[in-house]
Amino acid sequence: MATATTLDVLDAQGKKAGSVELPASIFDVETNIPLIHQVVTAQLAAARQGTHKTKNRGEVSGAGRKPFKQKGTGRARQGSIRAPHMTGGGIVHGPTPRNYAQRTPKKMIAAALRGSLSDRARGERVHIVESIGVLEAPSTQTAVEFLTIVAPGRRALVVLDRTDDVTLKSVRNIEDLHVINWDQLNAYDVLVSDDIVFTKVAFDEFVAAKKEVSA
Repeated sequence: MATATTLDVLDAQGKKAGSVELPASIFDVETNIPLIHQVVTAQLAAARQGTHKTKNRGEVSGAGRKPFKQKGTGRARQGSIRAPHMTGGGIVHGPTPRNYAQRTPKKMIAAALRGSLSDRARGERVHIVESIGVLEAPSTQTAVEFLTIVAPGRRALVVLDRTDDVTLKSVRNIEDLHVINWDQLNAYDVLVSDDIVFTKVAFDEFVAAKKEVSA
């Protein structure tokens, strides 16, 4: 069985301020690519509104009479201006409102998240910080400068606890950065990000919640 690995905790200046253990049950499991693909596909499908709609020949505007008389015009006979082949007519086999949601067991969702986090951890792309460089007042510039040092990848995912409003206000408008609460963490957001940055409080709460579930 794999053992827990140790990861440095960085302070507001980007220097080591301590260390934590990454539980092997969360950050060092096998990455099941087909399972992750299925979970991510289901998540993206569930995000679709499904409100697309076209009108069929019974719904478009137009009279019910014949466009012109049956005989004597030299043209092909027509029964309605609402027919699909007529200009402004109904659409054949067009999209209708539907629900794209797929049933995905909770255990699969949890396994996909563990596999995604493990992949990033093995690539040394998981970082834990005491704060994002801001303490009392929000400062986007300070957060950008700090994250440039801690998370050098192009896209970063910042994981916070729900009470950290100062950090949220500092990072929410940064380009190519996504911020999320620890209890909303999912495989898709992990996979589309190059670096995962946990605050120490968010990391502790996330690990504690996962251990309670597995207990």
